[in-house]
Amino acid sequence: MRCEALGDRQDSHLPGRSRCDPLRLTPYTLTLALLVPVLGGCAPSKVQVHTFPSAEKYRVKTVVVMPFEALSTPQLADPGTPEFPVPGGAKRSDISVSVPPSPDRRDRPTLIVPAHAAEKVTQIVYGKLRNWEGIRALSPDEADQAIKELGPATKGLAPQQVARQVAERLSADAVLLGKVLVYQERVGSKLGADPAAVGFEVKLVAADGETLWVGNYYEKQRPMNEDFVGFVQRGFGFVTAEELAEYGAEQVIRKFPFGGPSPSHA
Repeated sequence: MRCEALGDRQDSHLPGRSRCDPLRLTPYTLTLALLVPVLGGCAPSKVQVHTFPSAEKYRVKTVVVMPFEALSTPQLADPGTPEFPVPGGAKRSDISVSVPPSPDRRDRPTLIVPAHAAEKVTQIVYGKLRNWEGIRALSPDEADQAIKELGPATKGLAPQQVARQVAERLSADAVLLGKVLVYQERVGSKLGADPAAVGFEVKLVAADGETLWVGNYYEKQRPMNEDFVGFVQRGFGFVTAEELAEYGAEQVIRKFPFGGPSPSHA
């Protein structure tokens, strides 16, 4: 291949430089290029998903999003380990199938998931799934109405049993269950704060009750020296719990086993 000197093309601001010259990194850009993979690799995984082998046998086109539940038992304010999964109360979740228990630390401060968190996270996850190509997402309001119409038939049933009845009533192929395990607001400003923390799990159940897929997200935002890439993604500042939930929902739904991202989200 013939190398054409840029100077021959009247590019006076780069006299005599060849198109084939290698990219010249300044000390700043070289340092940044080296630090991003190193520091990014230190950050714990925020999202975990698992698709069950049985999912290959199902054709899922319509999914009803059930109103999420909130963990009612207290969980640790700071679980003390960066490894996922974190919430100490997660072991009491009745929809979790992939979150192993964490050791109890009864001498540590605990928090309760606020009442509004379940509805907020439900709507965020539903919004992400609604924009997923190839999937028709039925809203939590439709699921709630179906539960009301089923009446006493759902009393005392486990969430997965209720999900089957809702799927049948709404002619859905599957149901998305969810539970919010952690929802701690940021205390302070974007520039300096006690960081927000959000954790939730989702579970896709076929109309016949078969579990097809589970996803988990947990993040307590960490300073730049502990999670360089994450801090850059957040605009070099501490974000709110809702912003963390938006990020978590986006990342979890990107791994949804059916359908695919819309062109604008690819």
